[in-house]
Amino acid sequence: MFEVHVLASGSDGNCTVIQFDDEAVMIDAGISCKRIMGLMEQEGVDRKALKALLVTHEHSDHIAGAGVVSRKFNIPVMCNRATFDCSEIGDVEYAEIKTMGSFCIGSMNITPLPTSHNAVEPNAFLVEAEDRRVLVATDMGKMTFQVEHALKEADVAVIESNYDKKMLAEGPYPLYLKRLIASDVGHLSNIDCAGAIKRTMSESRQIFLAHLSKTNNIPDIARETVAEITGMKRLRIDCLEFQGDTRTLKVRG
Repeated sequence: MFEVHVLASGSDGNCTVIQFDDEAVMIDAGISCKRIMGLMEQEGVDRKALKALLVTHEHSDHIAGAGVVSRKFNIPVMCNRATFDCSEIGDVEYAEIKTMGSFCIGSMNITPLPTSHNAVEPNAFLVEAEDRRVLVATDMGKMTFQVEHALKEADVAVIESNYDKKMLAEGPYPLYLKRLIASDVGHLSNIDCAGAIKRTMSESRQIFLAHLSKTNNIPDIARETVAEITGMKRLRIDCLEFQGDTRTLKVRG
């Protein structure tokens, strides 16, 4: 059984643990190691199950705790060379991976997928085991072909729904930042997220809206927008509700 533990998601920090049987990988560590350990204990994640830390890209809300996590848990940091060289996370065990180059950790087959974001070589991750698939895809200004294909195949999709277009346009950010967020190398809006979900509609897929902006989005608006565009029931669309909130999603074989 897959368990997807969303420990943090948003501009204040991101961290997700994906576990299959007794082995797990962490995707990003954008909050402190102390906080990660507390949230893992809260969600019932055994730290001994962790085998690797996968890094999507070098922005601080994804790597702030990466160095400490790697050393404390004695696990390698895994990302492409360009991302690692820009991350400055200190003395850690590093295992290089390549975009679109699949690799295995225990029974899990993992593929780093290219995303469109203002980072050197950002990735999403597709994790597969026993014909079940989990996609974690955030920080992307537009859907790449590879991510959209994975979204169609996923049993669980943790997908970015960063901003409401009206809130961004009328919000406090300076114009240059608004333009960056709304660009093809920025973030995915609620509307664009919903469009991708609708294009790849699957009745059995679990949808978790991730990386919601605390300034330019509200959980209710994100869920309502996605529900209205896709025709999905709101109860089937999940997201974190407040800082410190966590979620565990399960998919059985």
